[in-house]
Amino acid sequence: MAEFDAATLAFYAGEAPDYAASGPRGIGRHLDPFLERLAPGAQVLELGCGSGRDAAHMEALGFRVEPTDGVPEMATHAEARLGRPVRVMRFNELEAVETYDGIVAAYSLLHVPRSGLVGVLARVWRALKPGGWHVATYKTAEAEGRDRLGRYYNYLSEAELRDYYAEAGHWSQVETQTGEGRGYEGGESRFVIITLRKAS
Repeated sequence: MAEFDAATLAFYAGEAPDYAASGPRGIGRHLDPFLERLAPGAQVLELGCGSGRDAAHMEALGFRVEPTDGVPEMATHAEARLGRPVRVMRFNELEAVETYDGIVAAYSLLHVPRSGLVGVLARVWRALKPGGWHVATYKTAEAEGRDRLGRYYNYLSEAELRDYYAEAGHWSQVETQTGEGRGYEGGESRFVIITLRKAS
């Protein structure tokens, strides 16, 4: 059961300098509304931290952040921004149990092959404390596939996304929000933000 796509990881390894330099200037629209749900100083895990922009924002607000990325080259850029080590970890290597108050995955879990996604989401659920929160952003389309840069996307619909999370664990609250935005490859794409609370 594939839990990562080798070609996608290779893309980010090769494009790390340009990707880190040309990413969005502001934080994602998902982040501040999510952080408002957490207690001051909460422990937050970030999956796929990229350049470290969101981690820096969370730290500036007083949260205790553990940034991670599955690509060493991207982790290096995050380390330069944050001034401290960033853990290199693929999603299937997440072994924590009831450790985090919040888990953030901005446009990262959308690269997990559908066949391995429930397993990865179950790890996310397990790593959250009871009552902890998780937010993730996904691109949505008709079927899984690759973009023009060769990156794999699971491209789940809003309903499919809810089903995958329901299979992965018990959530007391699930919210979704859809919209449109521009990606690294250019052009508009539809996305869905999913915010969930682990059952206490």
